[in-house]
Amino acid sequence: MLKRRTYLAALCVAFAVAWALLAIDPHDRSDWLLENVLLVAFAAALLASHRALPLSRISYTTIFAFLLLHTIGAHYTYSLVPWQEWIHWLSGGAVAAPTAQRNHFDRLVHFFYGLLLAYPVREVFLRVAELRGFWGYFFPLNVTLSTSVLYELAEWAAAEVFGGDLGVAFLGTQGDVWDAQKDMALAGAGATIAMAITAALNYALERDFAMEWIESLRVKHPAPLGEDEIRRLWLARKRGHAPGGAGGDSASTDHPADRSGAAGKPPGRRRPGRDA
Repeated sequence: MLKRRTYLAALCVAFAVAWALLAIDPHDRSDWLLENVLLVAFAAALLASHRALPLSRISYTTIFAFLLLHTIGAHYTYSLVPWQEWIHWLSGGAVAAPTAQRNHFDRLVHFFYGLLLAYPVREVFLRVAELRGFWGYFFPLNVTLSTSVLYELAEWAAAEVFGGDLGVAFLGTQGDVWDAQKDMALAGAGATIAMAITAALNYALERDFAMEWIESLRVKHPAPLGEDEIRRLWLARKRGHAPGGAGGDSASTDHPADRSGAAGKPPGRRRPGRDA
C-alpha cells in the first residue's frame, strides 16, 4: 500500500492535471472564476492542515472525487454539463441519452457533496473534538446541511451582486423555484447514506457499538447551566479566584458531576480504541 504522503501527492498531481485541462476554454470564464473561488480556498486549507491533521486515504479519495465533479461543473457551467450524451457514449449507444427539460448535474453534485464529504467531516470531529456514539454521526450530517445553507446564501448574494447572465449561470436554478431546497435535501440525503454505511461498518466491527451510543446520550452534568452557571461564575469572580481553582477556566466547574459521574457515581471509563 502506498504511504499516505505518496498517495496524497498522487491525488494532488492527478487533480492538478484535470483542473488545468478543464481550465482551458471553459464555457463561461466569469462563471468559472466564481465557481473556483471556494475550490481554491478549500484546497489551500487542505494543504495547510495536512501536516497537523493528515486525513485517511478514504477521506482524501472522497474529497478528490467531489472536487473533480465540481471542476467538471465549473468548466461547462452546471446547467450545461452534457452528462446525458456521456451516458449514451459510455453505453456504446445501448442506452439512449436521457431527455429532460432540466439539467440535473448540479443536483447530482449536491447529493455527492453529502455522500463524499460527510466522512472526512466525521474524521475531523472524531480526532479533534473526540465525538463518540450518536454525535459522531449527527454532527457530520448537521455540518453538511448547514454548509449547504451557507452555499445557497452565497449563491443568492453573488447573483444579486453580479446580476445578468453571470448571476443566472452561477445561481443555476434553471427556473425551479424550489431549487435551493431540493439541493439541500439531496446533500442531506447523501450525508445520511454515508453515515448509515459508516455506522453499519462500525456495528459489524465493534463489540461496544451499542454501549458507546448509550454512553454518548447519557447526561454527564445533571446540574443546570444558564443563569445558574452565570451566578456561580460571578460569585467565584467576586471571591477573587478563577473558577475551578488557580489557573483554571470556566470549563472546569465545581459541579459534583465534574468530580464524579451523574448522580455521584464514578464517570464511565472511555472505551479503548476508536471508531472508523
